[in-house]
Amino acid sequence: MGQALTVSYVRVVGVERITPRTTCVTFTGDALAELMEDRPDQQMKLCFPRAGQGVPRLPEPEADDTYGMRWYEAYLAIPEPERPLLRSFTVRGYDRRLDVMAVDFVLHGDDGPAARWGRDARPGDVLGMVGPSSLYARPLPAADWLLLAGDETALPAIGTLLESLPAGARALVWAEVADAAEERPLVSDGEVSVHWVHRDRGGSLPDAVRAARLPAGSGAAWLAGEAAAVRALRRHLVEERGLARKAVEFSGYWRHSLTQDDAPTEEDLAWAKEQAKEQAKEQAKEQAKEQAGE
Repeated sequence: MGQALTVSYVRVVGVERITPRTTCVTFTGDALAELMEDRPDQQMKLCFPRAGQGVPRLPEPEADDTYGMRWYEAYLAIPEPERPLLRSFTVRGYDRRLDVMAVDFVLHGDDGPAARWGRDARPGDVLGMVGPSSLYARPLPAADWLLLAGDETALPAIGTLLESLPAGARALVWAEVADAAEERPLVSDGEVSVHWVHRDRGGSLPDAVRAARLPAGSGAAWLAGEAAAVRALRRHLVEERGLARKAVEFSGYWRHSLTQDDAPTEEDLAWAKEQAKEQAKEQAKEQAKEQAGE
């Protein structure tokens, strides 16, 4: 059965600066109504045009795609001077009535393609989009309480995760931002406590979570943001707080001094190898349980 990721165009219909360093861009597109799902943390990739291009050239993947990666083969087949620049994003929201998708752009101090485009975005601008797809959905682990931690790049996902919580669910949020002006409302039907960590005051996400007093009972965590901070947080929660490895969902969205165009570092490769080993162990445990009839 094919698992091809949809590659489509999206067009800007609105631009709003929601904090001094964050712009919310709203898009519409012919494929949105079919692609968008009623679930949190929908991740996709946006395709940015090269210099001199008004509209990015998109890959044309085959429809029969067992593993959902033929789009990337087609992407690499585009000559490099014409190949769009890819960046990963989380859908902040989708209005099915208006057929409009919202995406937050963090305007970093660098001059990367996403931040540069986000600063200059205007209605009518066109980008490409790969996904989103339920193939990459990550359900939250079941637990008495949930810890969500991330920086500005994780706030769109954290926002959708909080909005998906039912009444009575307990969540604790640690969000690292540049300063108090970058704080924004986080809405939920659950019982949520939000702790903002400001870098201009010397705060850091790992330090804030290490110093936190966590509730009793079983806990789970969702972590995202700068890769080294995410690694440090996961090790702390598993090795020092006693959370089960499978109860900690995590993702390194970006790396200091590197972009998504750069090759993985030795640290990245070692971390990926460690993850692969852990996943293999968990799969082996599940298979053993199935064979034992549990």
